[in-house]
Formats: sequence, C-alpha cells, structure tokens
Amino acid sequence: MKSPRYQPIENHGVIGDTRTLALVAMDGTIDFMCFPHFDSPTVFGSLLDADQGGFFRIAPVHEVAKTRQLYLPDSNVLLTRFLFTERGVGEVSDFMPMEHRSPIQNLVRRVKTVRGEITYRMVCAPRFDYGRASHDIEVISDRELIFTSRGKDRTALRLHADVPMRVEDGTAIAEFTLASDEKAAFVLEEIVEGREPSARSPTFVRDAFRITNEFWREWVSRSTYRGRWRETVNRSALVLKLLTSSDHGSMLAAATFGLPEEIGGVRNWDYRYTWIRDASFSLYALIRLGFTDEARGFMDWVEKRCAELGPDGQLQIMYGIDGRHELPEESLDHWEGHQGSRPVRIGNGAAKQLQLDIYGELMDSVYLYDKFGKPISHDLWMNLTRLVEFVCENWHRADEGIWEVRSGRQEFLFSRAMCWVAVDRAIRLAHRRSFPAPHARWHEVRDRIYADIFTNFWDPKRGAFVQRKGSTDLDASNLLLPLVKLISPTDPRWLSTLAAYEKELVRDSHVFRYVLHGDGPGDGLTGDEGTFNMCSFWYVEALARAGQVDKARFIFEKTLSYANHLGLYAEELGPCGEHLGNFPQAFSHIGLISAAFCLDRELTRAHRPG
Repeated sequence: MKSPRYQPIENHGVIGDTRTLALVAMDGTIDFMCFPHFDSPTVFGSLLDADQGGFFRIAPVHEVAKTRQLYLPDSNVLLTRFLFTERGVGEVSDFMPMEHRSPIQNLVRRVKTVRGEITYRMVCAPRFDYGRASHDIEVISDRELIFTSRGKDRTALRLHADVPMRVEDGTAIAEFTLASDEKAAFVLEEIVEGREPSARSPTFVRDAFRITNEFWREWVSRSTYRGRWRETVNRSALVLKLLTSSDHGSMLAAATFGLPEEIGGVRNWDYRYTWIRDASFSLYALIRLGFTDEARGFMDWVEKRCAELGPDGQLQIMYGIDGRHELPEESLDHWEGHQGSRPVRIGNGAAKQLQLDIYGELMDSVYLYDKFGKPISHDLWMNLTRLVEFVCENWHRADEGIWEVRSGRQEFLFSRAMCWVAVDRAIRLAHRRSFPAPHARWHEVRDRIYADIFTNFWDPKRGAFVQRKGSTDLDASNLLLPLVKLISPTDPRWLSTLAAYEKELVRDSHVFRYVLHGDGPGDGLTGDEGTFNMCSFWYVEALARAGQVDKARFIFEKTLSYANHLGLYAEELGPCGEHLGNFPQAFSHIGLISAAFCLDRELTRAHRPG
C-alpha cells in the first residue's frame, strides 16, 4: 500500500537554473534538490526518504479545499495555489533566478495571499550529502540563518526571510499571517566567499522574478515550430532546457535518481548523467525547433568526448555532465526509497557496458548538425573516422543494448541497425563535405550489416523483426527502424512488423518496451515495469510515417492526456496511469517533440485540419 508520507511522482513541478533542479510537490514541499549541481548530493531528498531526506515546505496551516499548480505561460516559474472554501486564496511562486552573470545560485520562494487572510507555516529542514551528514546552524538574525554541512564538502547555504524565523533541532521554522495582497519571500542561496548575499538587496526578489520570467519567455520565443500542439511542444522544449547544463553544454537523461519503475521494486537508477544516446536524440529535437545555441553547446561537448576516444576508437556510453568517465554505482542503504522502493542507487554501473547503438545515434546527430547547424571541424571528423572504424570492426558483437540489460551480452537488432546508421551517416557526411574516408570499405561494411539484419533478425513465421538473434521476442526500440531510414515505413515487411507490435506490445495508447517469452536470458532484473512514454511516441511516429495519420493523431492525443497536470512526463506509466521512474525524463519529452513534428507534417500533407 502506498504511504501518504510520499507525494506521487506525478504530483510535482520542476524549477531550475540550468545548473541544478528542484521538484516542488502540490502541497508546497520541495522534496528533491541536488545542490549546487545537477549531480551533487541532495540537500532535500524526502521524495526518497520521508524521514531522513530533508525538505523545504511552505503551506497554509488551515485546511485547504484544493491545490493547483501551473507555470506562468512560456516560463519555468511555478505557482502552487491553495484554494479555501471560505478563507480565501494563497499561492507560492517558486523559481531559480536565471542571472548567470552572478556566480551565486538561489532558490526563491515567494508567498502571497491573493484573497482573505491566511496563516502559513514554513519549515526548512536540509539534510546534506544524501542525508548522511549532520549540519550546524548559525543565527545571523531572526531573518537570516546559515546552514553548514559537517560533511567532507562543507556545503553552506544561507536562508533569508522577510518574516521572523526560529530554530528547532537543526530546522528553520516560521509561522506568519498575510492579509490580502501581502507577500513574504524566502531565499535559499549558496555562500560564495567575498560576495554580498543577494537577498539583502530589498529589490532582489522582485527583480529576479522579472528577469527570470523574461528569460524563459524570450528563450522559448526563439522556437521555429509553428505546427499543431505548439504549447505542448514548447513545454517539452522548456523541460529540455532545464535539463541542459549551461556550464558544459551536456544534457541530463532526467532530473532525479532512485525513483522506481515499479513501486516497491528494484529498478531504481541514477539518471543525472549524459547518455550519448539520449543527448543525441535531444540534439535532433533542438535542431528541429531551431535552438541552435543549445545544439552547438552539445556538439562542443561531443567534440571533447571524441577527443578522448579509447585506443581502439571506442566511446563510453555515458559520462558525467562535466565529461568525467568514472560513475561508480552504490546504494544508499540508509534510505528506504520512494514508497519503500529499494535500493536507492547513485552512480550508474551501465557506464562500463558495451552498447553499440550509441554510435549510430551520435553519427546521425552529427550529420544533422552539420546539415542544419554549423559545419563540423576537421579535428572532429578525424576522430569520427576512428569511431566509425571501431564500428566496422565490432558491429557483429553482442552487447548490452539500448535497455542496458544486466543478464549478459546478446546480439540485439537495434544495436545492429544503429551500427548500420553510423556507417551510413559517415558515408553521407564524407560525400557532403568531401572529407577523406575509406569509401569502399565503409560501403562494403554497411551492406554486410544490412544483409545480416534482413537475414538473421527477420522472423517469417511472426512476420516481424525480432529483438535479438535467435529469438521470437519483439522490442519497441525497433519502431525506430523506419525513422532512421533502414527500411521504408510502407515496406510490406515493416507494415507486418508494425501489426505484430500492435498486437503484442501496445495497450490502447501505451507501449511496453518488450515482452519476453523465455527464449533467452531475460534482462537480469526481477519485478515488473510500466509502459514507456517514449515508446508510445515512437509508435505514433511510426504510424504517421506509414500513412496512418488519423490513427496516429488519435494515439498521440491520448498519450498527451497522460502527462501530469503541468505537461510533464516521467519515464513510464504504471497500471493505474501513475508516473514511474525518474522525473522529468528527457527521452519522453524528446519523443513528444519528434512525434509532434512528424505528425504535424504528415497531417498537413494529408490535408487534415489544423
């Protein structure tokens, strides 16, 4: 049974400053925040352990009839609104200032009574280093406190308030009453030696609110997308921007770690890193929307990683956002996990896996960037040729695949197909830019991979492409085959495959990533999982490209209805429509953008109304 001590994953909004993020629950609690970076230890983590995680709550002391959350239009400024039957209306505005000329990072929470007179209670209870480090509190005044971790990093945070606070057991508490149109602000900021605290300026909160709101509106206005579902696409773009590091140009797979793919289950991973695969798809989405600055930032990051290739030309599948290679996986055994879902993992052992599909996704994104963004450099091309040579030598190998199985390496179709993409895009790019390349060798390898796919991964009895060699299992990752131009979306073999996938993997608008029939080693993990949002969007795009535009639109708009109240998606949906896995997840929003772009184009070609 689910514990009322935990807000459901979907009951959250997200705010951030492109250096870190925080999740804000509908009850006014910030129950997840790593600080000062995306992948730093948590300061607030009660979403993963209600007792030891730490939180920052602002809420009325009175019984609330309803709560609502909304973003200001085209912005990542979040409002949590409390509605009463008689007492009135109160709200909390949450944001992280987007003022990167200042090295100081801030979290701003502004409370306002819109109508009536409401008493609020603020509790700021940080727990440093994933709840493993105690802390000291220095009282500067009744409106200014300093929390200092006793952990090895000695993180120090200043809390400034417009109302008096008191300290109880390492926690800051304030109770205050605001009449109609009265406000009170709380600013939690890092302490930077030699820098005057931002919140001591009497106009800081007002100015930061205006600058931040204007920043987000100006940024999203640069989108070139003018098609259907524009507001939904813009919200997904805003999510991707929140997940993009302004310091490094890299993109996180998701904002969180440890959130379960099954309540009470063990599939709880750390997604606060940059996967080559996810980020490459992100680049495609950003280019489609016209956000060339972000695309350029990611390509700069990629160029640095390609300069660090192994002696054989191999690329690591994922990195820290700053490009670091070592991401050791460990369990936080002192935490009970969200709704008792253990273990809570930080780090990710998949970083050492062999996943051959990443080379295709990377080469496809480089090809698109060179075509629609900025021509790539000579040095990058020379490193890419080493990478492609690695693919030519290793495409036939078994690997852990896109789903990062922990049951041993297998020969997956999707990995094989993306090796074909890697060589194909290298050939196209070499021709496009007249780069030096071993054309004859690359053509020969590309054709061998193609023949292998159609010989060894096509099951004539099922009339479908299968997950791996020697298996009859189906895999939703193969919905991408026509999208990457390995096969025509109207080829009889593909239409037969699509029909088989619909029968086995699709439930209404929900798509499972695979269903295993026991003719292989499985994925090495126990328990169940939900349907994958990104797979649902891949399905929509496959339908649209196959000419089934009306069905694709119906499925797409049903899938949109499963977003949370703010238009955000986790990785998966559970059996009751609940969100599961890390949140918000880039891949879900990338899939939405790509599906919307493709479906809008196909609907227009089919002369359907907008």
